[in-house]
Amino acid sequence: MKHYAHYGFSEFYIALGYRGDVIKRYFLEYHDLAGSMTIDLSNGEIATQTKHSEDWLVNLIDTGIDTMTGGRIKRLEQWLKGESFMMTYGDGVSNVDLRDLLRFHRSCGRLGTVTAVRPPARFGALELKGDLVLRFAEKSQTTEGWINGGFLILEPSVLESIHGDSTILETDVLERLAAEGQLAAYRHEGFWQGMDTLRDVRMLENLWQGGNAPWKMWQ
Repeated sequence: MKHYAHYGFSEFYIALGYRGDVIKRYFLEYHDLAGSMTIDLSNGEIATQTKHSEDWLVNLIDTGIDTMTGGRIKRLEQWLKGESFMMTYGDGVSNVDLRDLLRFHRSCGRLGTVTAVRPPARFGALELKGDLVLRFAEKSQTTEGWINGGFLILEPSVLESIHGDSTILETDVLERLAAEGQLAAYRHEGFWQGMDTLRDVRMLENLWQGGNAPWKMWQ
C-alpha cells in the first residue's frame, strides 16, 4: 500500500477472507498505535510524542472464506464505480513504476494489463567449458520465462465475465483475455520478489533490516 501511495494512489479496497478480523484489527489500531507515546501509569494519561498517519481511505470488504481470486474481485464490483482499477495480490514486492504501468495500460487500449517479470534465479550458475568450471555466475533474474508479477490493471467490463465465487482470476479470466487478444503485458526489468516460502520471508526481511530493500521507494 505504501508502494501505491508513493505513486499517488490512496484509496484501497482490501478483499478479506481467512483471518480478515486480524486485518480489521490492525487498521482499527493503526492510528492510535502509530508513532511514539508516553503513558503515565499512575493515572493512565497518554501523551503522544510523534504521530504519523497515512492520508489513505481503506475499505475492508468481507469477500468470503472460500471465495476464489476472481470471485473476490466480483464481490467488490459495487464499490469500483465502473472505472479502471488496479489490483495486486499483496504477496510480492517490486519497484515497478505504477504510473508508467497505468500509462502503458491506457495506451494499449486492452481490457487488462499484467506486469510481466522475470523471477530471480534460486541458485547461482556454473559456466563450463567441457569438463572444467570456468567461473561461478552470481544469482540473477532468468533471461526467459516471464511470469505474472501480480500488479494488474483491469477495465470494469472484465467483471461481467465473473459469474460467482468459484471463478479463478488467473485461469478463468486472464487466460480468456489473452486468448481474445485483450491482455497486454507491461515488461518490468527491475526488482521483483515473491514471498511464498519461509526462505523468501527471511531473504526479504534481511534486505529490509539491512536498509537494502529495492522496493522501498517511500520515505
